[in-house]
Amino acid sequence: MGWGNPIALMLGAFALILVLAGIEDARHREIANWKNGAIALLAPFWWWANGLALWPDMAIQLGLALGVFGFFCVAFNFGWMGGGDVKMIGALALWFPLVPLVGMLMIMSLLGGVLTLIMMIEKYFRKNKNVLEIPYGVAIAIAALISIREPIFNQFL
Repeated sequence: MGWGNPIALMLGAFALILVLAGIEDARHREIANWKNGAIALLAPFWWWANGLALWPDMAIQLGLALGVFGFFCVAFNFGWMGGGDVKMIGALALWFPLVPLVGMLMIMSLLGGVLTLIMMIEKYFRKNKNVLEIPYGVAIAIAALISIREPIFNQFL
């Protein structure tokens, strides 16, 4: 008995981890390292299943992810993002080539802005004086889920 379609299995596991990470961030304002680690560790299998060559394809993907991770480390340094968010974005950068990655980051930014606005309005009406902590992992997870629809649905067209 076979394992079915390995790409579908990886995308299913990937989507499940993203949903769990988003829920965890919404509830506890943190994302477990094992979830970010699993996203990162699944990426080489994703590359292999999609026929990426070791050189230059995988090397480019790894370099892109390191650059994105470094960029968002700066945001963490200034207190603009949490560490789990930065690790999640870095792990996700392993999955998406440049153009889809930029699209995912744009969707993430828009969703994060809407989420921030909603939380600011809620804080204002509740007269809450606590520091506002945005569960940006929710926006990151939703953006990644929106972005993975492309390889899932385009194979049927």
